[in-house]
Amino acid sequence: MKIKKYTAPTMPEVMKEVRKDFGTDAVILQSKEVKKGGFLGLFKKTFIEVVAGVDPEPIISKSSPSEKQVTEHTQQSHNRKVKEENPLREEILNLQRLIEVQGRTSKQEFTPVYQLAYEHLLAQELSPSIAGQLIKDVKNDETNQDKYHDQETILIKVKQLISNRLEQVDIGFTYDHRIIQFVGPTGVGKTTTIAKIAAKLYLEDKKKVAFITLDTYRIAAVEQLKTYAKILHIPVEVAYSKEDYRKAVEKFSSFDVILVDTAGRNYRDNQYMNEIKEWPSSLKVTNYLVLSMTSKPKDMLDIYRRFQLLDVHGVVFTKLDETEQYGNILNICWNNKIRIGYLTNGQDVPEDVIQPSVEEMSHLILSDNNEN
Repeated sequence: MKIKKYTAPTMPEVMKEVRKDFGTDAVILQSKEVKKGGFLGLFKKTFIEVVAGVDPEPIISKSSPSEKQVTEHTQQSHNRKVKEENPLREEILNLQRLIEVQGRTSKQEFTPVYQLAYEHLLAQELSPSIAGQLIKDVKNDETNQDKYHDQETILIKVKQLISNRLEQVDIGFTYDHRIIQFVGPTGVGKTTTIAKIAAKLYLEDKKKVAFITLDTYRIAAVEQLKTYAKILHIPVEVAYSKEDYRKAVEKFSSFDVILVDTAGRNYRDNQYMNEIKEWPSSLKVTNYLVLSMTSKPKDMLDIYRRFQLLDVHGVVFTKLDETEQYGNILNICWNNKIRIGYLTNGQDVPEDVIQPSVEEMSHLILSDNNEN
């Protein structure tokens, strides 16, 4: 990594020099105030000192599909095609799977036909405890009387149970305060998500919208939001400090909604979490947690728990187009009273944002290709 130190009277002047040398891919490694000049140690002036760097090698995005993912996606598409073109072959494959389950020597949670349904839920990345509870609820259904005799029938009942649970979840993007902060770990798509929501608020709801970005760690993030702001004709302010944040909020006092892009960093860093909590200070804010559907189930639950420090009002699930497993939606909602604001499924602004129905979410979670 190429590293260089910069000093200037203000942060914007420093960032201008950093951008000039390293472009928008620069990373701010350190920033602090220093005092220089003066006479015999007196009348020194305050300067901002920043250490910035850039990696000369191209960074491979974690969200880019690997060769394995592409292969798996191709195989899954092929399997769907087989199912559509040859129902008899699909029935034979189901019988083969049932025979395989019956022939296993390892400990089974359920009898073979229920085990197949259970494993289908696990394949959709539902947690074992939730998947197990759903199957047990089907088995214990008083109206059962052996009518759930195949995997398809069992999953139809499971879908009803999932829908019943999702009926208890608040759905829709709401906010109690006009300042809405979007928080979450790095790489989940906060900036693009904010632009999509801003477009809906501005174009559809006719709200007067403004942007504030606190994500000054990477210059590219600031430039990205500025680009969206220019396209949407929405003003934007960059806050390098708590005082900048307060002044920006004051500047936008006449606006209906202020959308705030927070820094995406390591959510396991306690200092980072405390900074996010402390920056709004006395300001009343509504927090939305942005979660990527490409996260591992255990990681997503860990992220959710850690961000509860901020009194999260709702969640936005992103990158639905980059996976075919959606069990994480239910994993988050099962034991937590949390609002689902939006789902996003692409990079296009403002098109790729969805306010889902219960039916759509239960359909996604089961990866159900039926019209049940």
